[in-house]
Amino acid sequence: MVQYNSQPRFDASFSALSDATRRGVLEQLGRSDASISELADRFHMSLTGMKKHVSVLEAAGLVTTRKVGRVRTCRLGHQRLEEEAAWIERYRQLWAERFDELDKVVAELQQRENADGPARD
Repeated sequence: MVQYNSQPRFDASFSALSDATRRGVLEQLGRSDASISELADRFHMSLTGMKKHVSVLEAAGLVTTRKVGRVRTCRLGHQRLEEEAAWIERYRQLWAERFDELDKVVAELQQRENADGPARD
């Protein structure tokens, strides 16, 4: 089995971002802070379900919560995803280079085909 040097923070970030509801929560909190109740209403889910999503985001450092009385307010956390974005960018560049090389090969093959004339049966 291959072992990768994985950073636990990366794992938590990507795991948190893998869910559409959690990405939606981050988008919503980017506009304004919200209580768990407000988020649950907005995403048409139970309080328990939303609490679970928020706890995953909180564990990844993407969201912080503060309880005042009976209301737990959520806001964006301090985790900025800069290292994760840099990791993704390295792979985006790698794939872009590979596709550029493939484009060159295809263009070369098309040029040869055009130079040789139409194929005969």
